[in-house]
Amino acid sequence: MKLEVKNVECGYTAGAPVLRDVNFSVEAGEICCLLGPNGVGKTTLFKTVLGLLKPLSGTVRMNGEDISHWSSRRLAHSMAYVSQFHNPPFPYRVKDVVLLGRINTVGYFGQPSEMDFEIAEAAMADMGITHLRDTVYTDISGGERQLVMIARALAQEPELLVMDEPTASLDYGNMVRVMSKIRSLRDKGFGIIMTTHSPDQAFMCESTVALLRRGAPLVYGFAAEVITQENMRSAYGVDVKIIEFFDTHNRLVRMCSPLLD
Repeated sequence: MKLEVKNVECGYTAGAPVLRDVNFSVEAGEICCLLGPNGVGKTTLFKTVLGLLKPLSGTVRMNGEDISHWSSRRLAHSMAYVSQFHNPPFPYRVKDVVLLGRINTVGYFGQPSEMDFEIAEAAMADMGITHLRDTVYTDISGGERQLVMIARALAQEPELLVMDEPTASLDYGNMVRVMSKIRSLRDKGFGIIMTTHSPDQAFMCESTVALLRRGAPLVYGFAAEVITQENMRSAYGVDVKIIEFFDTHNRLVRMCSPLLD
């Protein structure tokens, strides 16, 4: 699997792009973190990657093919979206929410097969939430809900996961647990694109980074190359210090610490 965003201008009106000259890629077994200030165009870029918005110029390619003419069903079999927030209108059980990931295969009025149920069960097992299968979704914690949403995306059997701030509003413990699961999905061979407001998460994932800046070109590369004092100041207008140390397993750890007045 390889997703390539090549020379893309994206936006809603011809001649008024939100983002220009966007170039990055993500392959199987790789995480790419999108960083940038609020309102810079991350949502617009996500819509373009997901095929919901056609590029004003340039191409989005999946395994070498331009996705602009793909059907919604084909897109759903290639990539799955995990939203930042999800509030179901009815008190579904967790297993039913996950099973909704099969809707592009089953159809809105179809009957799930035994295989569909098995795929949903496997997705819950991958996320470690099988014990919640019969629990009402609205009764579980925010961290558990996010794992359910990822499981629902896995039930689509995609090659690429597109995640919009998957740890937004989570406490520190739930953030660590969700990030651990995201790393495990990478290790299983999924390609992952995720937005985050935490540069430390890019370090945590050992990811590539696409840094969006207002009025300046996108910066793309490995986290250690992109998350620098100069680039953070350019993107966010704040000063930071990159801290490095070795953990108890003798692995190099990097963190981004703000320099407060």
